[in-house]
Amino acid sequence: MATATLPVALADATRDDASLRRFLHGLPGVDQVGVEQRAAGLGTRSIKKAAKLWAIDTAISMVDLTTLEGADTHGKVRALCAKARRPDPDRPDTPPVAAVCVYPDLAATAVEALAGTGIAVASVATAFPSGRSSREVKLADVRLAVTSGAAEVDMVIDRGAFLEGRYGQVFEEIQAVKAACGDAHLKVILETGELATYDNVRRASWLALLAGGDFIKTSTGKVSPAATLPVTHVMLQAVRDWYTATGELRGVKPAGGIRTTKDAIRYLVAVHEVAGEQWLTPTLFRFGASSLLNDLLLQRRTQLDGHYSGPDYLAVD
Repeated sequence: MATATLPVALADATRDDASLRRFLHGLPGVDQVGVEQRAAGLGTRSIKKAAKLWAIDTAISMVDLTTLEGADTHGKVRALCAKARRPDPDRPDTPPVAAVCVYPDLAATAVEALAGTGIAVASVATAFPSGRSSREVKLADVRLAVTSGAAEVDMVIDRGAFLEGRYGQVFEEIQAVKAACGDAHLKVILETGELATYDNVRRASWLALLAGGDFIKTSTGKVSPAATLPVTHVMLQAVRDWYTATGELRGVKPAGGIRTTKDAIRYLVAVHEVAGEQWLTPTLFRFGASSLLNDLLLQRRTQLDGHYSGPDYLAVD
């Protein structure tokens, strides 16, 4: 079970099931009141106008523009990719988004539509969103995404196994998915709304990092609650502490429920205050969103024009 590239203390933690359990349950407990109060405090910070425009552009550049519906079509994905390339056609200085996220069978369509743009194609996998299938099926899902050209894979952990304390099973599955990804980056979805406690969020975050996840992601967007500031705070602490222990930078992606510019700015403030300024880049922080981009674009126009532009000025998903 051990991962050779880890420092000795962390490699020992993954030596076997008992060691992994001992390590995860030996992590410091999360002060629920403290983390919620700090998250609330960060959420009240105000920023100046010039900083707000920077924050809006930064948030746009961090969006994983997402469609994950049973009714998705090739045409819908192509339209989403067009929006990803030029979020506001009347404002060519608007930055493109970081990635477009789709189901594996539509990844090839997105790859074709985004060729040469530098915008990544992300694909969900591993029996998203429930994660309820055999490992063979989950890995086939990953292979479909990767062979279709996806540069990023968003997997879901087996929450049932995690909640029953079968940490070794979850660890080995993440490792197997990471191997199947090849050169593609792996985002590990914890589905924090089903983990019940902040302590479990911390344990799941460390488990995913130990197993090789490049990003830890809050949610599928299909379960409520999805992303919250306190949960994201705990996950940012995990990647910060991982960096301190290993020197490796890993990313965080809150997803689901982030709909307004005000929400996005609160998350950026949390990133800066909890993890640090070097995480304020799309390589280390993303927003999983669909409707958020429209509000960011409207608020960007307001900042530049000095008056509010209604949603009719922009194509709304």
